[in-house]
Amino acid sequence: MSTQFQGVIPPVVTPRHADGSIDTGSLQNLTRHLLDGGVSGLFVLGSSGEVPYLTNAERELVVSTIAATNSGSVPLIVGANEQTTNRVIEEARKVIDLGADAIVVTSMYYAIGNAEETETHFRAIHDAVSTPIFAYDVPVRTHFKLPTDLLVRLGRDGVIAGVKDSSGDDVAFRQLLLAAREIPNFDIFTGHEVVVDGALLGGAQGVVPGLGNVDPRGYRNLMDAAAAGDWAKAAAEQDRIADLFEIVYTPNGRVSGGAAGLGAFKTALQLMGIIESNTMSSPMPALNEDETTAIKVILERNGLV
Repeated sequence: MSTQFQGVIPPVVTPRHADGSIDTGSLQNLTRHLLDGGVSGLFVLGSSGEVPYLTNAERELVVSTIAATNSGSVPLIVGANEQTTNRVIEEARKVIDLGADAIVVTSMYYAIGNAEETETHFRAIHDAVSTPIFAYDVPVRTHFKLPTDLLVRLGRDGVIAGVKDSSGDDVAFRQLLLAAREIPNFDIFTGHEVVVDGALLGGAQGVVPGLGNVDPRGYRNLMDAAAAGDWAKAAAEQDRIADLFEIVYTPNGRVSGGAAGLGAFKTALQLMGIIESNTMSSPMPALNEDETTAIKVILERNGLV
C-alpha cells in the first residue's frame, strides 16, 4: 500500500464540449498526457475535476472513461464526494465498481459534525468498503479542519491509508508529518502546487497538484530530484513551476477563485492542444481571450507551447 500510493497523483480536470457535455475524447487525451508525463497515479473526481458540479451520470462517465484509458497503468484514487456517511458509502461502492483502487473521503459537509462524529464517519466507511481510504483535509470546502490527533489515530488503527492535505495550514501539515512518521503504510500528500519541495523534504510521500494536469513531467522531475537527494535541483524545478502557476492569477479578480484556477488549467490545456475547449461547469464562466493570451505568454516562457 505504501509504495502503491506515492509520487505525483494529479487531480484530473473534467473537459467539456462548448455545449457543456462531457468531452470524453479530450478526457482520454488528457489521461494519456498525464501517463506520458510519468505520473504515479490519477486522482479522479476531486475539486479540480469539478466534482460538485457533476451529475451522477457524469461522474460515472468520467471514472469509466479514465479507467478504460488508464487500463491499469497506474492506481486510480477516486473521490467519494457526498455530504454524509451513508451517502459516501453508497458513492464509494459505485466508484469501486467502476475501477477505483482507493477512495478519497472528506469529513461531512453541509451537515457539519464535530471530531467525534467525524471519527465515526471514517470508521463506518472503512467497515463498509474494502479499498484503502484517504482522508481529504479541505476545510475551505467542508468548514471543518481534520484534527491531527484524529488522523494519526485513524492511521494507526488502519482506518485510513493516508491523507491528502489541502488545508492551507503548513504548521498542521508539518505536525502531521512528524506525528505520523512511525505509522507503517501511511502516505501523506500535499495539494499545494508551489511548496512541494518543502513538503517532500519534511517527509511527505507525494503531491496531488492541480497544475500537474498542465505539466506532469515537471512534477515528476521534481519528485525524481528529491528522491535522489538533489534538493537544489528540486528547488530549481519548484521555482519554475511556481512561475508557471502564475496562470491562475491572469483573471485578476474577474471570476471566482474556482473558475480562475480551474479555468486557467483548462485554458492552458486547450492552448497545448490536449483538450478541445476551456468550457467550465455551469455557472462558472470560461476564461476570455485576453486571459487566454496572458496564459499563453506564461506557457511559452516555460516551454509548454
